Amino acid sequence: MRPARNEPLARHALAFVLAGGRGSRLLELTDRRAKPAVYFGGKSRIIDFALSNAVNSGIRRIAVATQYKAHSLIRHLHRAWNIMRPIRNESFDILPASQRVSEGLWYQGTADAVYQNLDIIEGYDPKYFVVLGGDHVYKMDYELMLQQHVEQKADVTVGCIEVPRSEASGFGVMDADEYDVIRSFVEKPEDHPRCPANPPRRLPAWASMSSRRNFC
Repeated sequence: MRPARNEPLARHALAFVLAGGRGSRLLELTDRRAKPAVYFGGKSRIIDFALSNAVNSGIRRIAVATQYKAHSLIRHLHRAWNIMRPIRNESFDILPASQRVSEGLWYQGTADAVYQNLDIIEGYDPKYFVVLGGDHVYKMDYELMLQQHVEQKADVTVGCIEVPRSEASGFGVMDADEYDVIRSFVEKPEDHPRCPANPPRRLPAWASMSSRRNFC
């Protein structure tokens, strides 16, 4: 189904939120709950940023993959985000790790969390598939990203941030050409490609917005 003219692309998207990581760098804060369930600013949780971004961007079909100590997270999702209406083609589903490949195999990472739920994802039949980290604090309109994705006729669009080259070894870094086309993706490299749009003296790097998250 093709979107109607002037209809937001986000209405045809599924947001798949990866929310199974512990976040070991938070130490005792994640002893009892997953990092996306850690409190932020009172009653909010870290995952609320990704979910708010999705809803405010116009995405009305959301799936959240959980794994590590997920009770607190699932309880929060049920209480705070049970707002979708199936009659409007809206949905909000929680996808706990369920050993879908074999009895001894849980989610082995971010890509595997998507892979193990491919049949569920295909059941949604989304025109656009937006993969989000559930443990990031930021504000973003995904509709703008989808519009650029379509205009550029891209196969995949990756959200990036500029970081100093001295910090790039902690990220997954993009090597892109002058047209912003990604040529390669290097995980935590020692020698970092710089942003092609910036002069050599600055030498920033393009880092994946999701590359500092550990899912398992």
